Amino acid sequence: MVPRGATPLRLRDKVFDAAHPAVMAIVNRTPDSFWAGNRHADLEDAMKAVDQAIADGADIVDVGGVRAGQEGESVDVQQEIERVVPFLHAVRERHPGAVLSLDTWRSDVARAAAAAGVDLVNDTWAGHDTELARVAGEIGAGYVISHTGGLPPRTDPVAVSYPPEPLGVVDDVLQALRDGAERALAAGVPADRILVDPTLDFGKTTRHSLAVLRHTGAVVALGFPVLQAISRKDFVGESLDLATDDRLEGSLAATAVSAWLGATVFRAHDVRATRRVLDMVAVIRGDAEPRVNLRGVPPTG
Repeated sequence: MVPRGATPLRLRDKVFDAAHPAVMAIVNRTPDSFWAGNRHADLEDAMKAVDQAIADGADIVDVGGVRAGQEGESVDVQQEIERVVPFLHAVRERHPGAVLSLDTWRSDVARAAAAAGVDLVNDTWAGHDTELARVAGEIGAGYVISHTGGLPPRTDPVAVSYPPEPLGVVDDVLQALRDGAERALAAGVPADRILVDPTLDFGKTTRHSLAVLRHTGAVVALGFPVLQAISRKDFVGESLDLATDDRLEGSLAATAVSAWLGATVFRAHDVRATRRVLDMVAVIRGDAEPRVNLRGVPPTG
């Protein structure tokens, strides 16, 4: 039995669903991103990364200015604005039809980016800034609901537990995403512009992330489009005992499983490979047709 797909996501003039899953390309305007291949502090280098991502099939470009983990330099609000806002304006001018996402947990940064035509606010820290959802609603952007287990921004999990183990984490994720979506709706964000992200690794052990990934279908059943941020994360590395540079295949395997279970949007470093995996899963599920169908088919004419 094929799991049902998630509710469609609508951003700008695009619709993403089971037949048209979205690749969200990661472009970090930081010198200390956890994967060296995504450190784009240089403006020209960052723009080349956007150009390549779009050429490789990215549907959404997610721009961030602060490393997620506690390692790395401290970045205040003004520094974050300087890193991301002029760049978002430049990307909008170069790619006027692109769907642009801002990766921030700060409402001041989202407000400063409004004029660049940001389509999505990717709040990876679960509403730590309680004004962020309201700002997203005011500027007409979509909003990502995340789960961090209550940890504040840039905090790595230590001795974390979700009783009763091993599946307490699934219940916690579902409740947090449900509550976050209700707050976003109340803040004026339309339901079809709310993404729910179980946020693997954040506030979770590897076993927690794997349990949540297996239950992607339960996240889909919440009734909102589902984002999975899997690419090269620690749960992949620990599952296979591999360093960050060697986590592509594991990331793609997890992506395929989650796509089969109904997730719609995938935040990824490796755009072309992720694009092909998602398109293949859509065909296998029966949500999309093969692009060519010649094998064993009688010739016409």
